Amino acid sequence: MTATQTNRKYRASFILDTRETEIPVESLIEKLTEALSAVGGVAERVENLGRQDFVRITDKDHPGDFYLQIYFDGPPDSVAKLQENLRLDKTVKRIFVEGRS
Repeated sequence: MTATQTNRKYRASFILDTRETEIPVESLIEKLTEALSAVGGVAERVENLGRQDFVRITDKDHPGDFYLQIYFDGPPDSVAKLQENLRLDKTVKRIFVEGRS
């Protein structure tokens, strides 16, 4: 990291698709925090929000899944790198990242 690049605070919200996996949610959480570390982020706090129903159900056989929030510090490019690294991961249904103060 260069001297001009400072870390920023973020909150990443994940919807995990656990339909086709036997991996426990705790292992998925660990995998996500490792992916975050790989892009230069440092996880401050992890909140497992548990299984929740979707607001709009597109598949009647899949009405909800696990929601997770990770609060982290990282360089400005860590968000794009994290999204790119997890883009092909079938267990991550959605990623929403927002800056926080």
